[in-house]
Amino acid sequence: MTPFPLGRLYLVATPRDGQAEADFLARIAAALDGGVDTLQLRCKGWEAVPYIRLAERVRDLAHARRVPLFINDRVDVAVASGATGVHLGQADLPTRWARDLAPALRIGRSTHAPDHAEAALADRPAYFAVGPVYATPTKPGRAPATLDYVRWAAAHAPEDHTGVPWYAIGGIDHATAPDVIRAGATRLAVVRAILDAPDPAQAAGDLARLLDRPAVLA
Repeated sequence: MTPFPLGRLYLVATPRDGQAEADFLARIAAALDGGVDTLQLRCKGWEAVPYIRLAERVRDLAHARRVPLFINDRVDVAVASGATGVHLGQADLPTRWARDLAPALRIGRSTHAPDHAEAALADRPAYFAVGPVYATPTKPGRAPATLDYVRWAAAHAPEDHTGVPWYAIGGIDHATAPDVIRAGATRLAVVRAILDAPDPAQAAGDLARLLDRPAVLA
């Protein structure tokens, strides 16, 4: 398995309805060149074969830049496509089962509350996600965890203590990112703020620079 390190700016890439594959891949490539250094492909409801074929193309873009690629939900797709790992939600396979099925995969986990984070840490994932910080159409109907959960994670699950990095996620964009960073996040995961931006490279670069200079936000 590729040893590409986890970065601080994580893009969850989801194809839009009716979007041409070439446009989707071009926007991912631009985002990677602009500053995205960890990537997830999320294709909810897709059948295995088209999911794997797209994942292979995204893998090539990511791994050529030494960026890890995680596949949302699907251990089978992650293994078949040669991805770095799999990202699992609260309703997906337990981490230990996924590890038994695919020992080489790195496993990320979604968490929405402190008890989720504590359970995730007990299973030693590659990372976990903290959110959704704000309401987001990516997770319809899910109440936001708010900045309080980010503050809890910063205080009770600091990476330098646990050895497990975490990403704040959910409704984060250029307007809200400074507040999330002030609350204690050192890594961000985004979807629309980069993928739907007029210039994905510039959008990624702007967010990466915020993470590079957290002191100016204090």
